[in-house]
Amino acid sequence: MKTIAVYCGSSKGIDPMYMEEAEKLGKVLVDNGMDLVYGGAEVGCMGAVADAVLNAGGKVIGVIPEKLKNVEIAHQQLSELHVVSTMHERKAVMAEYADGFIALPGGTGTLEEWFEVFTWAQLGYHNKPCALLNINDYYSPIISLFDHMIEQGFVKEEYKDLIVIDRDSKELVNKLKTYEGAYIHKW
Repeated sequence: MKTIAVYCGSSKGIDPMYMEEAEKLGKVLVDNGMDLVYGGAEVGCMGAVADAVLNAGGKVIGVIPEKLKNVEIAHQQLSELHVVSTMHERKAVMAEYADGFIALPGGTGTLEEWFEVFTWAQLGYHNKPCALLNINDYYSPIISLFDHMIEQGFVKEEYKDLIVIDRDSKELVNKLKTYEGAYIHKW
């Protein structure tokens, strides 16, 4: 496992813990010989994880749509910065680079990007780990929603088992390194 895609907020969140944990994840990635591919911004949690990887001597690949270059403020110090036309292209490029995916806390964009790659895993388009770094129980409501969807018969219980979850970035990355996903036949 060489390159990890990290989805997270271009905002800092209200608790300094989010920025601290983004920085911690960046250091953990480098400590494990992993590169980062992410949304290319220099602000919020996105900037924190990228700066931590760079400061620890790691490689950072940013992918940002032209329209968001000034909104999310494109990071100019990355190992590589790809400016693309659309969000669809951003997600495709990131997924192509990535050997695994982690969602840090973020907003609807973070969720949309993570859920897309998770859905691809469910459908067997890839066998890469999809992880939630559950800082401050941020993703606990999503985990409860999965339980509800399973209970209501819209999601197989085995699909929830495809999600790698931990509160600690070091433990989460260790789980990614030993991940053995499997395609689950829906019908």
